Amino acid sequence: MGHISLSFEEIESVEKLNRVTTALMTLDGVESAEVGRHGADVEGNVRRETLIAAVEKLGIKAY
Repeated sequence: MGHISLSFEEIESVEKLNRVTTALMTLDGVESAEVGRHGADVEGNVRRETLIAAVEKLGIKAY
């Protein structure tokens, strides 16, 4: 199992934080995701590009 840290533009609402958490947790291979206002720490067997795509699909710039 690997660890990936993501950064993204600041999230101001709890609703968006919950949406990002849900988007990451529903990806195949993700074991856990801790999401904050400026980024996320993800544990699991998933590619970084997949995580970034899931966040950006919500309209949030991730890197």
